[in-house]
Amino acid sequence: MVRTVADRALLPTRNALEEIGDMMILTGKTIVSAIRPPYPYGGEFISQFLFALKLCWFPLLVSTVAFGYGAPGLQAANFLVLFGALDRLGGFFVLASIREFAPFVTAIVLAGVAGTAITADLGARKIREELDALQVLGVDPVKNLVVPRFLALMLVTGLFNVYALLFGIFGGIIATIVYGAPLGPFFATFLTSASTTDLWGSMLKTTLFGAIIAIVCCYKGMTASGGAEGVGRAVNQAVVIAFMGIFAFNYVFTQTLLATHPEINLIR
Repeated sequence: MVRTVADRALLPTRNALEEIGDMMILTGKTIVSAIRPPYPYGGEFISQFLFALKLCWFPLLVSTVAFGYGAPGLQAANFLVLFGALDRLGGFFVLASIREFAPFVTAIVLAGVAGTAITADLGARKIREELDALQVLGVDPVKNLVVPRFLALMLVTGLFNVYALLFGIFGGIIATIVYGAPLGPFFATFLTSASTTDLWGSMLKTTLFGAIIAIVCCYKGMTASGGAEGVGRAVNQAVVIAFMGIFAFNYVFTQTLLATHPEINLIR
């Protein structure tokens, strides 16, 4: 009786650990398949890249301007005005936009738009038994389906991070203008505080966010079951797990970056 209750209580934890292990195995297979010839996924890679680009550019534009203008822009500016230090808003944007908000917004938009589409597509193929048919024909689903989506999301998230940085900073410029302050001090403190470490750290982090989204969404799509309802359930689970993975990885990455580059702790 006690053992049965304990097994039921620990079942969700065991299932979660098994899924994490399976995703790690899929990650290893994907990396090996991406490196090892042949490379038959060129057309699918371009298709998935353009698909994500087309779906995500406008939601990302709206989100980054809104985030840049709202959270670090108006609220930080309102706080800095109390101390007569509105000119420090540019330095704050290095911390807010380059290091955190731009990568986060990019990852959230990509997971919510492109990631769900990937899960639904692969889930539908799984339900129709297309993935089993590919294996019977000797076609590797990982190399032909997962690898192009993995590479496409990594590339598009890195490119979109630059896009998010530009429009996020534009939100800060709008906030500065709203408060009637000159833009010179904003750019002066921004350029003084920004460093190449901030930029490459932001780019690397966002690219790895794309890898996490791709692996989670491909895994959930390829393991979907239960018909159309199961595909919808897999899409919901993929988004939640992707967000959790992004948040956890961001904590580890940020702590590691700050520990190895202590000079970026100083906002000039």
